[in-house]
Amino acid sequence: MESTELQLYSLPKTAGELEAAFISGDYTDRLIEEIRAKAKSVVGDINTAKGRKAYISMAATVRSSKVAIDDAGKTLVAEMKKRPALVDASRRKIREALDALAIEIRQPVTDWEAEQERIKAEEALAAAHAEALEMNAVFDKAAAERFESDHEIALLMNDKFDRDRAEAARLAEQQRIEHEQRIAREAEERVKREAEEKAKRDHEETERRERELQAAAEREKQQRIEAQQLAERQAREAREKAEHEKQEPSKLNAVKQLMQSKRDWPKRSARLMNWPGAQQMKTTASALALNRSAHWKVSLALAVNRLSAHLKPLKTVKYRT
Repeated sequence: MESTELQLYSLPKTAGELEAAFISGDYTDRLIEEIRAKAKSVVGDINTAKGRKAYISMAATVRSSKVAIDDAGKTLVAEMKKRPALVDASRRKIREALDALAIEIRQPVTDWEAEQERIKAEEALAAAHAEALEMNAVFDKAAAERFESDHEIALLMNDKFDRDRAEAARLAEQQRIEHEQRIAREAEERVKREAEEKAKRDHEETERRERELQAAAEREKQQRIEAQQLAERQAREAREKAEHEKQEPSKLNAVKQLMQSKRDWPKRSARLMNWPGAQQMKTTASALALNRSAHWKVSLALAVNRLSAHLKPLKTVKYRT
């Protein structure tokens, strides 16, 4: 195996060997141990600058070896990534060429199958045409039979239509007659009802007039009774007036005697003023002073009677004039 020595390590020169080396775990383990052994072999006095520099230099060499090995692997990976694309292109080219070749090889069979399909299509078309002709014949026959049947049905339907139309005309005429009869019957009932209502109104009017006449007769009778009672009352009042006129001198003298009395006049005056008819008597006396006609005599007599009724206890008292 040809190799290149770079201080701490050496890598294969060819791409195939380098790829095999990176893929192999044993190689990487050996490479790490080889670098470790060489790096550990450094010897220096740690107390001197030269000795410390030897360690620093070896550590830097280890880091530079790491970068170099990693770059080699990175370059290998980049090359390896190109290969799948090349492989895919080759595969595609092979597929297309072989597909075309297969089509070319099979073309005679393909042409034969196409011819067979054309023949079958023509046969199917011919069969369909024949079937269509047969179906047309059947359809025409059925149409002719249906036409005959429809014609017969149409004739029957015409007969039925005529019968229905005649029946409809008969029903319409019957309805018209019934409508006119109903109108006539309703008119007759309306006339009869109006006549009954008029008779009822006339009867009620007659009864109302009879009631009014009866009420007027009763009022007239009542007026006669009241007139008779008035005449009787007037006659009675005339008789009473005559009686009062007969008793007028004595009663008038009694009033004069009472009014002219001087003894116990304050007491009598108080009693007279407290008597409910005193004011009326005073008014009557004033009227007597103004009117000397016959009417005042009757009024005076009535006043004296009332005074006598209220002053009965005074009749036992003797008054001095």
